[in-house]
Amino acid sequence: MTQIQPQADQSLLSSLNAIVGSHHVLTGEAETYRFRHGFRFGSGNVLAVVQPGSLIELWRVAQACVQADKIIIMQAANTGLTGGSTPDGNDYDREIVLISTLRLTGSHLIGDGKQVVCLPGATLYELESKLAAIGREPHSVIGSSCIGASVLGGISNNSGGALVQRGPAYTEMAVFGQVAEDGQLRLVNHLGIDLGNDPESILAKLQAGTFSDADIQWDAGHGHDGHYITHVRDVDADTPARYNADPARWHEAAGCAGKLVVFAVRLDTFPANKNASVFYIGTNSTDELEDLRRHVLTAFEELPIAGEYMHRDAFNIAEKYGKDTFAIIRKFGTAFLPKMFAMKSRFDIFTKKFGFLPENLSDRIMQALSAFIPNQLPERMLDYRNKYEHHLMLKVTETLAPAMRSYLADYFSKVTGAYFECTPDEGSRAFLHRFAAAGAAVRYRAVHHREAEDIVALDVALRRNDREWFETLPQEIEDKIIVKLYYGHFLCHVMHQDYVIKKGYNAVAVEHSMLPGLDQRGARYPAEHNVGHLYEAPEDMLAHYRTLDPCNCFNPGIGQATKKRNWVAESV
Repeated sequence: MTQIQPQADQSLLSSLNAIVGSHHVLTGEAETYRFRHGFRFGSGNVLAVVQPGSLIELWRVAQACVQADKIIIMQAANTGLTGGSTPDGNDYDREIVLISTLRLTGSHLIGDGKQVVCLPGATLYELESKLAAIGREPHSVIGSSCIGASVLGGISNNSGGALVQRGPAYTEMAVFGQVAEDGQLRLVNHLGIDLGNDPESILAKLQAGTFSDADIQWDAGHGHDGHYITHVRDVDADTPARYNADPARWHEAAGCAGKLVVFAVRLDTFPANKNASVFYIGTNSTDELEDLRRHVLTAFEELPIAGEYMHRDAFNIAEKYGKDTFAIIRKFGTAFLPKMFAMKSRFDIFTKKFGFLPENLSDRIMQALSAFIPNQLPERMLDYRNKYEHHLMLKVTETLAPAMRSYLADYFSKVTGAYFECTPDEGSRAFLHRFAAAGAAVRYRAVHHREAEDIVALDVALRRNDREWFETLPQEIEDKIIVKLYYGHFLCHVMHQDYVIKKGYNAVAVEHSMLPGLDQRGARYPAEHNVGHLYEAPEDMLAHYRTLDPCNCFNPGIGQATKKRNWVAESV
């Protein structure tokens, strides 16, 4: 292919500077570092990181990049685990412009708050706060594997989340930019709101929220997957309840994995669950938990709000290596986390300049300081940790609580496990501890860098009828692992499985050795994260991506597909 000359790149950078301002076009290695490196996986070079401040700026930036024949990678909070919103190495056939949407915050409530229109940088925390004021909730809450995630990131990846009644993030209503086979970028308005015809007028009106109820089509499409609540109850089905590559939950922006420039999505909201009760369950028997899961999903007219699992080892690692995250969220809320991560990233970049300083210095300092933080967990949880290997947290509504209380009292009078009903503070701490577990593996690896090679992070959807849900690994794989962390959305049979790999072993090779066992069990992976650059996408998923992005100019290489222009097959 003809190599683009440096002056052409310079011309594009000048155009981008004119569109968003020079302060928001980052080109230096240090200033682009936190955007180019994934939360857990993925890194590569970029021509620039661009931070548009309005939807019109985003549209103009995308136009300029498409006209200059550049690859576009869209990125929101960069909290993904599979490298799906960062470059993957440097073997691309075109330069990459990474567009960060962090400045494009905001959302508009419509229909008395029963629906919401979210802009690209809207976070779950931002949306939760806005809806709480009117007694409603978004589809998802603080992430089960990353805290601080964006709303559009969840939609783009069909993320599942902890709320069992609501299923994967999904909508049929969005405004997006798409490059067709002719190489032209076009704006598509499938939001079900009349915003006019001119792209920039549409985007200005969309950002300002200057549309009326008369402009809104109320039957434009579904704003969440209303069938999931029935789907998950089928505990005898020989297939998983939800997983990323399920074609039933792909629709334009939903499941697009960055193959479109999404400007806004329209979603359903839900009545807030007030006075919820949390039951904390401990047992040493996986059969007891599975019997409980099947009964809870089939015998009650109403499903729990959430049912979160945590193994004792994950409990212990999270208690020690996630304590500072736990304490920071309790003190400052999740809104503070993006600022904290940005400060941490800047510190890491600065310390890299000094070769004599140890690696992962920020994590090591934070871990040392966490020793001075008081214990964050209730005594009853610590007591159950000592007694029981398997832990389950059930959160139920005020209406379901009496029936659940009666069932648990009867059930645990006959089996070896036990339960207690949490106080509101205990319940809040129990779920926050569960959510802090995901980041704890990253901290453990950083602190134990001499012993730990890397992390394998699997996100697994088990069959709904799988009674042998707890993993047993072959000894030859066990021998390569320091510690395993198992936690997940138990009622949906979705498990997050993190493995800290011993020094000297190739983490990717260890991961690949695990996959045949999952295949034999009929599991699907990833369950709720994008395939990213870690997983090979199935052919129907790649066909979906090719339909969305026939030029392969958005996020090429996703699902281990070709990175070449127009999906040209890699040479053998």
